[in-house]
Amino acid sequence: MNQLEILRFALRGLMANKLRSALTTLGILIGVAAVILLVAVGEGSSQSITKNIQRLGANTVTISPSFQGGGGPRTQGRRLALDDARAMNGSPSVKSVSPVVTQQSAAATYESATHSIAQLVGTYPAYFEAMNKPVAKGTYFFADDVTSARKVMVIGQTVAEELFGAVDPIGKAVSVSGVPFTVVGVLKEAGSSGMQDADDVAIAPLPAVQQSLTGFGSLSSIVVQATGSTTTESAQAEVTAVLNQRHGITGTRTADYRVLNQATLQETVSAATGTFTVLLAAVAAISLLVGGIGITNIMLVTVTERTREIGIRKAIGAPRSAILGQFLVEATLLSLVGGLSGVVIAFIGTRFTIAGIEPVLVPSSVVLALGVSVGIGLFFGSYPANRAAKLRPIQALRHE
Repeated sequence: MNQLEILRFALRGLMANKLRSALTTLGILIGVAAVILLVAVGEGSSQSITKNIQRLGANTVTISPSFQGGGGPRTQGRRLALDDARAMNGSPSVKSVSPVVTQQSAAATYESATHSIAQLVGTYPAYFEAMNKPVAKGTYFFADDVTSARKVMVIGQTVAEELFGAVDPIGKAVSVSGVPFTVVGVLKEAGSSGMQDADDVAIAPLPAVQQSLTGFGSLSSIVVQATGSTTTESAQAEVTAVLNQRHGITGTRTADYRVLNQATLQETVSAATGTFTVLLAAVAAISLLVGGIGITNIMLVTVTERTREIGIRKAIGAPRSAILGQFLVEATLLSLVGGLSGVVIAFIGTRFTIAGIEPVLVPSSVVLALGVSVGIGLFFGSYPANRAAKLRPIQALRHE
């Protein structure tokens, strides 16, 4: 019996029980689709987080206050001040220093339109380059605007759409918490990630924001831009030394500030999301195992049902390899059809946004899932196939 005849017998056996074969295939389909989709979601999440970090600038260091600092009670920790930012400017590896104050949810009004700006930032012009925020229309504000505390601002795309619609916002006056600011620029669209809208922002000169809205208190953060991507670690060490000296951080005393290196953060997040993706794939792979067990169960039932047929075929000279090959081919076909169907379903699934994440299809996961599905057919189908091949013709013919 040649390979073509074995394949023909296998197909005939599967078609004789279409519903049972379809349900068995469904188990593999779900497993393969789940593995590919979850890996795609994990990869999409990783790329989304990486893009958000890159928006902050690959060679930036962000310093924020820590409320556990000072090595003692919270009141002993010094807040970040404008003088701290000025003291960092002379460091060799530092290109620019941008002190930042932030007000959350600032009410803005233009004529009859109102919008609550998610984040109002007061800072210096260097902030735009350090945080990778290019202007799509108009211009930035400049050092003279900071010195004169001019009430000008650059707004994000969401703010422009909510307040101005189709009207050109450049030169228009916007009332922010009752204080008039003139729009001088609109930021390039940055996009959103999950619940955060990176375009719902307004940026104004630091003194103007402090005078009119936040007061001359402590800074929310300090953004330090290194001279290059290779000097980020050096810049971090230099600004840390400056802050330690100014804040009296010595010995075992805990720092009253936190330093966040964007490059280090990106590496850490990439490693964490990679582990998360592997975990998701491992959980989904359990369904493939369940599908394999289903194949074993169905093939055992098939062997039992066709015991007399196997006996007749062996009695008229069918070799053991033909019986073994037939049932192995049947199990493998079930897995292969289920695997291919799962790939198609997964591909369709990646066209949709899942939980705010755009899945990214990973070709290696497709190849791996499909290969595993075929391997499952061979592995879990081998026991029923061997059982069928070992049947003695006399015992098989006596089977009722």
